Amino acid sequence: QVQLVESGGGSVLPGGSLRLSCAVSGDTLSRYCMGWFRQAPGKEREGVAIIYNESGGTWYADSVKGRFTLSQDNAKNTLHLQMNSLKYEEAAMYYCAAVAAFRGYAGSRCYMARLSDFPDWGQGTQVAVAS
Repeated sequence: QVQLVESGGGSVLPGGSLRLSCAVSGDTLSRYCMGWFRQAPGKEREGVAIIYNESGGTWYADSVKGRFTLSQDNAKNTLHLQMNSLKYEEAAMYYCAAVAAFRGYAGSRCYMARLSDFPDWGQGTQVAVAS
Protein backbone atom coordinates (compact mmCIF):
# COMPACT_ATOMS: atom_id res chain seq x y z
CA GLN A 1 0.00 0.00 0.00
CA VAL A 2 1.17 3.49 -0.83
CA GLN A 3 0.04 6.95 0.11
CA LEU A 4 -0.72 9.34 -2.73
CA VAL A 5 -0.95 13.11 -2.54
CA GLU A 6 -2.05 15.11 -5.58
CA SER A 7 -1.28 18.75 -6.21
CA GLY A 8 -1.20 21.25 -9.05
CA GLY A 9 -4.88 21.79 -9.67
CA GLY A 10 -6.30 25.24 -10.21
CA SER A 11 -8.34 27.40 -12.53
CA VAL A 12 -7.35 28.01 -16.13
CA LEU A 13 -8.84 29.51 -19.24
CA PRO A 14 -9.92 27.21 -22.06
CA GLY A 15 -6.82 26.30 -24.00
CA GLY A 16 -4.67 26.70 -20.93
CA SER A 17 -2.30 24.26 -19.26
CA LEU A 18 -1.80 22.69 -15.87
CA ARG A 19 0.70 20.22 -14.49
CA LEU A 20 -0.64 17.85 -11.88
CA SER A 21 1.64 15.99 -9.52
CA CYS A 22 1.15 12.82 -7.48
CA ALA A 23 3.67 12.32 -4.70
CA VAL A 24 4.09 8.68 -3.69
CA SER A 25 5.16 7.57 -0.23
CA GLY A 26 5.43 4.19 1.41
CA ASP A 27 7.05 2.43 -1.53
CA THR A 28 8.95 3.01 -4.74
CA LEU A 29 6.98 4.45 -7.63
CA SER A 30 8.61 2.09 -10.14
CA ARG A 31 6.91 -0.92 -8.56
CA TYR A 32 3.45 0.35 -9.44
CA CYS A 33 0.97 0.66 -12.21
CA MET A 34 -0.51 4.11 -11.77
CA GLY A 35 -3.29 6.11 -13.27
CA TRP A 36 -4.98 9.47 -13.35
CA PHE A 37 -8.75 9.56 -13.23
CA ARG A 38 -11.21 12.42 -13.18
CA GLN A 39 -14.75 12.93 -12.01
CA ALA A 40 -16.98 15.85 -12.87
CA PRO A 41 -20.13 16.65 -10.85
CA GLY A 42 -22.91 14.25 -11.72
CA LYS A 43 -20.68 12.03 -13.82
CA GLU A 44 -18.86 8.78 -13.29
CA ARG A 45 -15.16 8.67 -12.60
CA GLU A 46 -13.25 8.01 -15.81
CA GLY A 47 -9.72 7.01 -16.71
CA VAL A 48 -7.49 9.65 -18.24
CA ALA A 49 -4.03 8.11 -18.42
CA ILE A 50 -2.18 5.08 -17.09
CA ILE A 51 1.53 4.38 -16.77
CA TYR A 52 3.47 1.22 -16.07
CA ASN A 53 6.26 2.91 -14.17
CA GLU A 54 8.92 0.23 -14.56
CA SER A 55 9.00 0.61 -18.33
CA GLY A 56 7.46 4.04 -18.73
CA GLY A 57 4.83 2.64 -21.07
CA THR A 58 1.62 4.64 -21.16
CA TRP A 59 -2.03 4.56 -22.15
CA TYR A 60 -4.17 7.62 -22.77
CA ALA A 61 -7.89 8.04 -23.21
CA ASP A 62 -8.70 9.01 -26.79
CA SER A 63 -10.08 12.34 -25.64
CA VAL A 64 -6.71 13.47 -24.24
CA LYS A 65 -4.23 11.93 -26.69
CA GLY A 66 -1.81 14.51 -28.01
CA ARG A 67 -2.65 16.98 -25.24
CA PHE A 68 -1.87 15.19 -21.97
CA THR A 69 1.50 13.67 -21.10
CA LEU A 70 2.59 11.49 -18.19
CA SER A 71 6.09 11.70 -16.78
CA GLN A 72 7.95 10.22 -13.85
CA ASP A 73 10.39 11.83 -11.45
CA ASN A 74 11.98 8.80 -9.84
CA ALA A 75 14.28 10.89 -7.66
CA LYS A 76 11.23 12.54 -6.08
CA ASN A 77 9.01 9.46 -6.33
CA THR A 78 6.44 11.60 -8.09
CA LEU A 79 4.21 11.14 -11.11
CA HIS A 80 3.21 14.14 -13.23
CA LEU A 81 0.40 14.76 -15.67
CA GLN A 82 0.97 17.66 -18.05
CA MET A 83 -2.36 18.85 -19.43
CA ASN A 84 -2.39 21.21 -22.40
CA SER A 85 -5.21 22.77 -24.41
CA LEU A 86 -7.70 22.17 -21.62
CA LYS A 87 -11.38 22.23 -22.51
CA TYR A 88 -14.43 23.37 -20.57
CA GLU A 89 -15.67 19.81 -20.24
CA GLU A 90 -12.44 18.69 -18.59
CA ALA A 91 -13.14 20.58 -15.41
CA ALA A 92 -13.25 17.91 -12.70
CA MET A 93 -11.63 16.51 -9.62
CA TYR A 94 -8.51 14.67 -10.74
CA TYR A 95 -7.35 11.64 -8.79
CA CYS A 96 -4.12 9.66 -8.77
CA ALA A 97 -4.35 5.92 -8.16
CA ALA A 98 -1.92 3.03 -7.83
CA VAL A 99 -1.83 -0.75 -7.84
CA ALA A 100 1.28 -2.84 -7.24
CA ALA A 101 2.54 -4.34 -10.47
CA PHE A 102 3.23 -7.70 -8.80
CA ARG A 103 -0.48 -8.13 -8.23
CA GLY A 104 -0.92 -8.93 -11.90
CA TYR A 105 -0.64 -5.46 -13.37
CA ALA A 106 2.78 -5.57 -14.99
CA GLY A 107 3.42 -4.60 -18.59
CA SER A 108 0.40 -4.54 -20.85
CA ARG A 109 -1.83 -5.76 -18.03
CA CYS A 110 -1.32 -2.35 -16.47
CA TYR A 111 -3.02 -0.59 -19.39
CA MET A 112 -6.06 -2.85 -19.04
CA ALA A 113 -6.54 -2.01 -15.37
CA ARG A 114 -9.97 -0.72 -14.54
CA LEU A 115 -10.93 1.84 -11.94
CA SER A 116 -11.90 -0.90 -9.46
CA ASP A 117 -8.49 -2.54 -9.81
CA PHE A 118 -6.72 0.35 -8.10
CA PRO A 119 -6.75 0.02 -4.28
CA ASP A 120 -4.75 3.13 -3.45
CA TRP A 121 -6.13 6.62 -4.14
CA GLY A 122 -5.22 10.18 -3.38
CA GLN A 123 -7.63 12.82 -2.14
CA GLY A 124 -7.84 14.53 -5.52
CA THR A 125 -6.99 17.95 -6.89
CA GLN A 126 -9.58 20.24 -8.44
CA VAL A 127 -9.25 21.50 -12.00
CA ALA A 128 -11.51 24.32 -13.16
CA VAL A 129 -11.69 25.47 -16.78
CA ALA A 130 -13.62 28.70 -17.26
CA SER A 131 -13.36 32.04 -18.95
